[in-house]
Amino acid sequence: MEKKPQTVLFLLLFSFGAAQKSTARWAEEFHVGVILDLGSLVGKVSRTSISLAAEDFYSVHQNYRTKLAIHIRDSMGNEVQAASAAIELLENYKVQAIIGPQKSSEAAFISKLGSIKQVPIVSFTATSPDLTYDSIPYFVRATLNDSVQVNGIVSLIKAYGWREVVLVYDDTEYGRGILPHLVNALQQIDAHVPYRTAIPLSATSENIMQELYKLMAMQTRVFIVHMSSTRASLIFTKAKEAGMMDKGFVWIVTDGVANIVDSFSPSVIEAMNGVIGIRFHVPRSQELDASFLIRWNRMYRQFNPNELPLDKPSIFGLWAYDTVWALSQAAEKVGVSGNKNKRLQSSKNSTSLDLLAVSTNGPELLKEIVQNKFRGLSGNFDLTDRQLPVSALQIINVVGRSWKHIGFWTLKNGLSQQLNQNGLKMTGSASMLELNPVIWPGESTEIPRGWEIPASGDKLRVGVPTSAYPEFVRTSKDPVTNATRAVGLSIDIFEEVVKRLPFALSYEYQAFDTIDATSSTSYNDFVHQVHLQRYDIAIGDITIIYSRTPYVDFTIPYTESGVGMIVPVKETVKKNMWIFSKPLSKGMWFGSIMFVMYTTIVVWMLEHLNGNTHLHGPFSLRQLEILMSFSIFEEKEKLKCILSRLVLLVWMFVFLVLASSYTASLASMLTVRQLSPMFTDIRELRKQQEYVGFHRGSYIEGLLVDIGFDRSKMRAYDPDEFHIALSNGGEHGGVAALVLDVPYIKLFLDKYCKGYTMVGPIYKSAGFAFALPKRSPLLAEISRAIINITGGDTIIQIEKKWIDQNSCQNEEKIDGSGCAITFDSFRGLFLLSGFVTTFSIPVALLMNHYKKDQQKALTKQDEQNKQRYVQKGENGHIQDGDQGNEENGDCDNI
Repeated sequence: MEKKPQTVLFLLLFSFGAAQKSTARWAEEFHVGVILDLGSLVGKVSRTSISLAAEDFYSVHQNYRTKLAIHIRDSMGNEVQAASAAIELLENYKVQAIIGPQKSSEAAFISKLGSIKQVPIVSFTATSPDLTYDSIPYFVRATLNDSVQVNGIVSLIKAYGWREVVLVYDDTEYGRGILPHLVNALQQIDAHVPYRTAIPLSATSENIMQELYKLMAMQTRVFIVHMSSTRASLIFTKAKEAGMMDKGFVWIVTDGVANIVDSFSPSVIEAMNGVIGIRFHVPRSQELDASFLIRWNRMYRQFNPNELPLDKPSIFGLWAYDTVWALSQAAEKVGVSGNKNKRLQSSKNSTSLDLLAVSTNGPELLKEIVQNKFRGLSGNFDLTDRQLPVSALQIINVVGRSWKHIGFWTLKNGLSQQLNQNGLKMTGSASMLELNPVIWPGESTEIPRGWEIPASGDKLRVGVPTSAYPEFVRTSKDPVTNATRAVGLSIDIFEEVVKRLPFALSYEYQAFDTIDATSSTSYNDFVHQVHLQRYDIAIGDITIIYSRTPYVDFTIPYTESGVGMIVPVKETVKKNMWIFSKPLSKGMWFGSIMFVMYTTIVVWMLEHLNGNTHLHGPFSLRQLEILMSFSIFEEKEKLKCILSRLVLLVWMFVFLVLASSYTASLASMLTVRQLSPMFTDIRELRKQQEYVGFHRGSYIEGLLVDIGFDRSKMRAYDPDEFHIALSNGGEHGGVAALVLDVPYIKLFLDKYCKGYTMVGPIYKSAGFAFALPKRSPLLAEISRAIINITGGDTIIQIEKKWIDQNSCQNEEKIDGSGCAITFDSFRGLFLLSGFVTTFSIPVALLMNHYKKDQQKALTKQDEQNKQRYVQKGENGHIQDGDQGNEENGDCDNI
């Protein structure tokens, strides 16, 4: 009997479906354990993603011979409970792999256990850098190492120019793991970590508030928070109460918080407004569509009916989803044949751990896991290096009830606003200008300085020395309050600096008590007190020298820099046979001679054009003699043309002014007393083995030794002995010159300006400055204020107050003061003479052309008259008067 086609098709479909159901029903279970803290937000999100991933995977791969049998255990955030759960899974279910645990501290023990039993431990939340493949070969990190984000954080610190940061972290293995990497990276950009605060897990709200108040009393206002989401929520809530989320503060959170900031409660988000975060960048994908999010949220509500719904899973949820897919594919490749565990032989002293079976397919399963590569929900899922590859990190800013995008950081290109399709940087060099604007705490758009002077803090301790030069610093004690008072040039500059700072600065002077504050050693000790934190800043006549820079930082100098010499001056008598040439510069001599020659040539041309009988015929020495006399002496009787007389008149005016100036300058050179330094080069003093002096205890002593002076030729003096030493001279127990800092030389010449002068600077020094502790945040602000002062009139007024250099003026002229007359001084007169002389030439040519035209017209008229007279037969005579102008070549008659 023949079957109908419809019946055959029905039987085939039934057989195929039955076969599929049989295959699915007989797929061998591949036991996998999952250890999570189900009470935490990450644990709840991860549990949902793992369950949904298994469901989605086997709905797509229904014909697989293996199927994950997932056993979820709650660690309750406790290492002991996590270890107990791992042992229970290995003993009762013979699990072939474990997903988790959630914490790095839990993963440390469980991964060692897995390495012994050859069970791969795949964690997508254990980010501690201490967990390495070398020590625990069966540990696979399906996430990023915490140290990956360090360079991104440091790039932000560098871009915004902050010099100090405070680290706030959990006192756990997770919290401490990132510290060495972060501190080293900060040191590479010269950023300092003045303080670290570790928050123990047992800390109460009161303990956290006490720690926050301690941070608030410090200068640093940049905080990097590396904590769990639960602890971070509490920190920011309390920081809001303490007033540490106001303008001026900077908070940066690591990816552990930034990755799940969407899941925080509205109150926590509000407290975190202004925070900057570094998080893993999840590229857009079609898999993360509305359908997936609906299914994920439905399952999340099933597991957590009492929780508020979430918009979408965090990156940890996506990593959990991709981890299940990777493990499912690896399990299928290993197959059921190798899915056996080998139990060890028990002994009398064996423990329960020793009795746990060793997975025989563990090495092959581990190999398949790390070799598996695919495009997952989180992006490229590649565990070849036992952890995910470094991709782009996203920089976010918590604003309002959510967050906004600030920029990206990549290992190759650093900071940038956007990424193109290839992940390459779209903009230029890394700086804060490459990022989108940030809304800082307190809803401020102004970039914080990163430090503040606490309002409740102590006054700034300003150390002042007892200077040998009271014009710079002079201290005294208030008889009533016993407070230190200070006056002087250095003090005035410091107080002016404080006025120009963009913030209020309360300070008090503290005198440096020493036996001899005038010595260099004592000044070194004074500066060293800043390093010892006795003073917050040292001010006075402190010279910037290299030996002091290892333990303090100097501001820019506020005085003229350099080292010079004070030398006596001597009177000199000019005995120079060529002194007559000194009043005019070489340029003036050359210009004058050229103008004489030019004027001579022009006058000759003018006279020659107008038929001067003295210049008739070819050019000769006699004509040159006449022309030279024209240029120097106005011989009007020999000049026939009015233009020549005009040119000569202007030239004579120039010559008269030039001759008067020459006479006055020459007279000055011959009559004014000339003074010159006795020595102009310090090497000349050394060659002649002269004695040189310096301030007792000054660093100048070492400088003179370096130059090559013998110590026997060097004499130390106090400031009140300088004048006597110079007056006596080297032959009578004194010195030939004093070598001092330029500011000290100005003070000396203010009192003893007659008979002495300064030579140099002979050596470049940095000048006087203020000393602050290394990496002090005040350094940049004070230096900026000093630039403002020294660039204007303020510094001039302060110097006049303490160093009145005009109070004593030398009546004698120092050699070199009489300057020769330059061509530029007479440029206007020479331009006038040159213009008149040059303009006369075309005028003369036009006049000569006009005269010739007139002569031709008269000649033609005479010829016509003659022809007319001949024709009429009349004989007449042409009147002589008709040709008067023809015979007169004088241009005055034209």
